[in-house]
Amino acid sequence: MHTLMVLYGPPTDADAFRTYYQDSHLPLARKLPGVRAVRHSLNVSATEGTAPFTALFEADFDSAEAMFAALTSPEGAAARADVPNFATGEVQILHFETIAP
Repeated sequence: MHTLMVLYGPPTDADAFRTYYQDSHLPLARKLPGVRAVRHSLNVSATEGTAPFTALFEADFDSAEAMFAALTSPEGAAARADVPNFATGEVQILHFETIAP
């Protein structure tokens, strides 16, 4: 299993971010081909101090190759192109192999 993670820094307008993310961006992200599962949170916090990110998205794929194929697909291009429409804070995109015990 391979996971794509997107971390979103604090936006300039939290309410506008939430509304756009849930109503417009998340439906695009769910259309990524080959995605097995998606998760997101709009309430990220730190155990101590202030968290550098306020929201996150995760999508699981069968492999890194499947993830990269999804990201380079028309659906992936549409999701990437949409990010500047709502993400006014820092955005970091990470990916990793998911290892279960």
